[in-house]
Amino acid sequence: MTAAPPAGPGVVKTAPGPTAPPPPPAPRGRSALRTLSRALPVSPALVLLILFLAGPIAYCAYIAFTDLQLTGQAEDSFVGFENFRTAFQDEAFLNAVWLTLVFTILSSLIGQNTLGLSLAVLMQRASKPVRTLTGGIVITAWVLPEVVAGFLLYAFFRREGTLNAILDWLHLPSQNWLFTLPILAVSFANVWRGTAFSMLVYSAALNEIPKEITEAAEVDGAGGWRRMWHITLPMIRRSIGTNLMLNTLQTLSVFGLIWVMTRGGPGNRSQTLPLFMYEQAFQKSMIGYGTAVALLLLVVGSLFSVVYMRLLRTEV
Repeated sequence: MTAAPPAGPGVVKTAPGPTAPPPPPAPRGRSALRTLSRALPVSPALVLLILFLAGPIAYCAYIAFTDLQLTGQAEDSFVGFENFRTAFQDEAFLNAVWLTLVFTILSSLIGQNTLGLSLAVLMQRASKPVRTLTGGIVITAWVLPEVVAGFLLYAFFRREGTLNAILDWLHLPSQNWLFTLPILAVSFANVWRGTAFSMLVYSAALNEIPKEITEAAEVDGAGGWRRMWHITLPMIRRSIGTNLMLNTLQTLSVFGLIWVMTRGGPGNRSQTLPLFMYEQAFQKSMIGYGTAVALLLLVVGSLFSVVYMRLLRTEV
């Protein structure tokens, strides 16, 4: 290999040309116009959220710190945290918090979630007529208005209702379920009405699992429970978290179903926070105190949402 000949005296070495300068920044007016054009399509939704969601929440937050009443008061005054101190010293409020937790855990976290997943798994293996019949029955209970569902379950659990008629026919002891076990009766009613949502969520999630994975596990000798625990549940983990969050928030706000069945009674043995809030605000005319309870219920729902969102972000 020969070296390149040296440059002759008549050859002039040229330095590499300068790089192209960066494009000048867009004028400030044009950038603002581009941002405005991107935000314009979502502006109607943003305005609606401010008017009908953020606005009422802010107004309720203000009322919670006043002594506003429906009757017997010319004008309200700012009382600070007095309503919240009264709530945490009120045994009826603490009882409502406890019953709300029991109602949410029994009917949402355990009842709707477990039954919905079980129905979704069973319907995956059932024949088409069975899937159609089961899905139709479960979804019919879901689409019924809350008041209608409450009347149906009231007729089922009352002393002369369907459940006791079945127990009498079987020669088993019967009782007034709405009087002896009211919180369990309304929890069962909420499970009966809301399981369809969990079933639909889990059915969609199970359909997304590749069949090759479950078939390979079955060939390797994994039984049904091992496939469920090690394959199915980890792969639908995000659907489980989303379903739990939505079901919990919906259950925390259940009012009509319990009101129709028991009105929070007997006494206050089935009075959850929505019913306690209604009693204080509209039956006892203490709007400020009732709104403070509603704000506490909103905080509880927010805490549940934060926990579920953190769980959804956690990788297995």
